[in-house]
Amino acid sequence: MGSENPLAPNALGPTVCVGEILVEIVATTIGDGFRQAQPLVGPFPSGSPAIFIDQCGRMGGAAAIIGAVGNDDFGRVNIDRLERDGVDVSGVAHDPDYPTGSAFVRYRKDGSRDFVYNIATSAASRFGWTPNVASLVDRCGHLHVMGSALSMPSASMVIEQAARIIKARGGSLSLDPNLRKELRYDADTEARFSDLVRMSDVLLPSGAELERAAGVDGEDAAVGRLFEIGVREIVIKRGSEGASCFQSDGTRTHAGAFDVAEIDPTGAGDCFGGAYVACRRLGMPVNQALLYGCAAGARNVTVHGPMEGAGTLDELDEFIKTTRRLK
Repeated sequence: MGSENPLAPNALGPTVCVGEILVEIVATTIGDGFRQAQPLVGPFPSGSPAIFIDQCGRMGGAAAIIGAVGNDDFGRVNIDRLERDGVDVSGVAHDPDYPTGSAFVRYRKDGSRDFVYNIATSAASRFGWTPNVASLVDRCGHLHVMGSALSMPSASMVIEQAARIIKARGGSLSLDPNLRKELRYDADTEARFSDLVRMSDVLLPSGAELERAAGVDGEDAAVGRLFEIGVREIVIKRGSEGASCFQSDGTRTHAGAFDVAEIDPTGAGDCFGGAYVACRRLGMPVNQALLYGCAAGARNVTVHGPMEGAGTLDELDEFIKTTRRLK
């Protein structure tokens, strides 16, 4: 039967995500990096927190984001998309002096990616605790944290304050470690990451992130350690092998992946997380949330752009009905 749902219900207030809001510009050729001129497509609205929360809003969950964009077309691309998909953007600052953040992406032959980011010297990192942010956090029921955001001091400060407030009002917290090799994490950031792991009700790691979050090697040992320190539900994203949920009462649930032709894998894990968290907050059981999470991630990789394939419940139902499942 499984443990009690660890996430606060949608009625308590929106899920809020904090961090980078970017545009993504993608090379259409396969190769290593950007040392030669490349044909490009974009700009696409992007940033892991923005992708996650857009998918959450598309599912019908109450959703909001805290971050910043520049006073430019790249900023408007993001705000227009988020508002269209039902995301509260009252916590997004508009910086008059710095441009909207950007990420240039090129895929290698093995499917890995090279990124060139402009985050630290863009509007993406220039936000803080304002009256608008405070007002938004005071009515939120859940905080979702992306590890990528912890590279920005401004985001770390907002996350720390928001976590305390939301937890104090009976809300919940989920964490996607989302640790990027291109971003720097100093000792203070690593300590904040460890604190967030301990505060998390739900953890959504991929690959080696599970063991890093737990501080021990081996999947079973890592899961056991995370339950010991207070995590209540662990959802491991396994890509083409689906996803698995471990609950604190020992229940384990697995969902197979969908058989799709991958065009652009960026944002798949973020869409999975946005769908899973929204479904759990809407009261769905683990097996149903895993199914929608896998469907959201799979549907998103079938088109160019990191959130262009984010689906509504109706769209995901149709996708599930018409797409072959893998075991």
